[in-house]
Amino acid sequence: MEQLEATIQGTVFRNEENGWSVLTVRSGRSEITVVGSLPELSPGEQAVFSGDWIEHRTYGRQFHCISCELKTPTTLLGIERFLGSGLIHGVGPSTAQLIVEAFGEETLVILSEHPERLSEVRGIGKKRAIMIAESFREQQSTRRAMVFLQSYGISPALAIRISRHYGDRTPEIVRENPYRLCDDLEGVGFKTADRIGLSLGIPPDSENRVKSAMTYILRDAAAASGHVYLPEAELCSASASLLNVPLTLCQQALRSLLVSGALHSETDEAEECRRVYLPYYRYAEQEVALMIRRLMTAIAPDKYAGISRAISSFEKRRNITFSPTQRQAIAGALENGVFVITGGPGTGKTTIINCILELLSKDNETVLCAPTGRAAKRMSEATGAEARTIHRLLEYGGEQGAFTRTDDNPLEADCVIADETSMIDLVLMRALLKAIRPGTRLILVGDADQLPSVGPGNVLGDILDSGEVPCVRLTEIYRQSGESQIVVNAHLINSGQMPVLNGKGTDFFFERKTALADAAQSITALVTSRLPGYLHYPEEERLALSVRNIQVLAPSRKGECGVNSLNLRLQEMLNPPAADKPQLQWGETIFRLGDKVIQTRNDYRLPWRRETSAGIEDGAGVFNGDIGFIIDVDPENHMLTVRFDEEREATYESGDLEDLEPAYCLSVHKSQGSEFPVVVMPVTPGPPMLLTRNLLYTALTRARSLVVLVGAEAVIRRMVENDHVIRRYTTLARRLIETRELVQ
Repeated sequence: MEQLEATIQGTVFRNEENGWSVLTVRSGRSEITVVGSLPELSPGEQAVFSGDWIEHRTYGRQFHCISCELKTPTTLLGIERFLGSGLIHGVGPSTAQLIVEAFGEETLVILSEHPERLSEVRGIGKKRAIMIAESFREQQSTRRAMVFLQSYGISPALAIRISRHYGDRTPEIVRENPYRLCDDLEGVGFKTADRIGLSLGIPPDSENRVKSAMTYILRDAAAASGHVYLPEAELCSASASLLNVPLTLCQQALRSLLVSGALHSETDEAEECRRVYLPYYRYAEQEVALMIRRLMTAIAPDKYAGISRAISSFEKRRNITFSPTQRQAIAGALENGVFVITGGPGTGKTTIINCILELLSKDNETVLCAPTGRAAKRMSEATGAEARTIHRLLEYGGEQGAFTRTDDNPLEADCVIADETSMIDLVLMRALLKAIRPGTRLILVGDADQLPSVGPGNVLGDILDSGEVPCVRLTEIYRQSGESQIVVNAHLINSGQMPVLNGKGTDFFFERKTALADAAQSITALVTSRLPGYLHYPEEERLALSVRNIQVLAPSRKGECGVNSLNLRLQEMLNPPAADKPQLQWGETIFRLGDKVIQTRNDYRLPWRRETSAGIEDGAGVFNGDIGFIIDVDPENHMLTVRFDEEREATYESGDLEDLEPAYCLSVHKSQGSEFPVVVMPVTPGPPMLLTRNLLYTALTRARSLVVLVGAEAVIRRMVENDHVIRRYTTLARRLIETRELVQ
């Protein structure tokens, strides 16, 4: 990292949200462009910038600043230029000149310590003097806070967020308890706060440190592993290991957290342990169980008059024949307040939904929804009816968790059908249920054998495990899918049998490559040339069609056949650099015009807009798993625009890019809810915890027309035999059972 000492000449561009700035500075006789997230700087100020030189495609050589140290102006001209830059409200160039003439080299001391003396200057009254002093104090406190935070390794963009949140008390608050940052600001993790805390000399056995670590471990368990709670012994052990402190210290801190209500606990007599929850997740489970029970009891199970005749009439019109189990599913959905239909690919779930829709259409308002844009789009295409994402259905309003549709403003529907419910986590299910009024039918459709939701909870699995909610499990493959080897193999794998590899004239292929490098090279060739030729893509559209239609899915992020490495390979081949393709860099990732990208975290605040027949529609919220394409790149201002499903266009600024990744290759987990014409997947050695049966099953069920596996048969066999499912700590099934007597 290099240093550049320079005098500010001016600001070419500044983004007030994240502080991203483009400055012109003078160092010696040279005029230089400096870019980075910085505090507001005015002409005449001096600073020492730390960072690296970069070569911009359009604007040439620039200095990319990582942090900066500000120097107070010392010359009269420097002080005058600083005050007159427009940074201080109420002070322009002429007023700055008068102030400096009045106080000389003591000007900044007067502003800091004796601001009332500003009224001695001609043209400045008491009211204006107060305004100038407050503005100066605010600027100085922001600068001090940024310098203070950056000295502990905090990025400039995050330092700006922290200083804006705490104001001029930032250093005081952070010194007193840096672990507050984890609770008060989204995006600040325990490790960041702990780095500051230890640097400030906070003892390793500090109670605040231990308490913060325990809360962090529970949050991380929810975000990374989907756990709703952790057993007390596991939580204390993990905390002691993370902090390298005695176990007794963690046990003591936990007692304090439970007494204060910061954490909640319940005794599990069956497993002889105590479960420890973050309060929100405990309440969410309780509410979900209670709301499901209320929906179940609001409509008494009753025989649907003429159901058999109505189903037969539908069969005749569609020239199909339902099995007894499928007829049972249709009848159950119409006769119960809450009903679950679960089954794998090819078992007729979509046809069943179409029948239910038709039978309900005369007297009922039915709405369709799914957890992701792609799942909702597939549902619309399959049914011919509008299906919306759950966020859109609930009219998400822009602030975190602010859905317009709630129990105070419920959905105006007689029936709600939710597809891909294995993807719905505890938080989203709670929001959906709160918007459904008692007396509305709820039909949940999904594949319980797929991977559970990315977010906390195991909602569909727990509902089925409870045995409390009426359901039908579809297992037979029907003739409309009988010719698909993908469907047949998915069911073979799910039942613990090896798939049929390389059957003639099928849609399922296996290519044997034992070396990782060979497998990676083969996958790249398949996506960029071999499959486009096999699928007869027109030469002039091959790359574009490959990007849109062929999806690589990998079990792991690391290694030559992992998500990270394959994304680099595929980006270079499918969207190579060119003079007409602007790009920008965020960390080690290059984002280029035309790139396929995925959002990796729920961002409820990120604004988007789209053109509709009624005009421009504005909204907010881009969610974990949303896939889109970069349609505009502004390297100078470090911004890019992504077009997602439903034609939503969101603009990402510097601070937002950490939630965006290339999507030429996705992890299998991230692919849930999506469907792709072609799936290519490495089946190469890796950790047993990743190479599981349900992961392979989930990957195959993402493909609509063609699957190609690349790797070793032995790995496929190990995955099929590995029926290990990592346990999620949840208690929704138990709570559904407990509500039986609460709601009558």
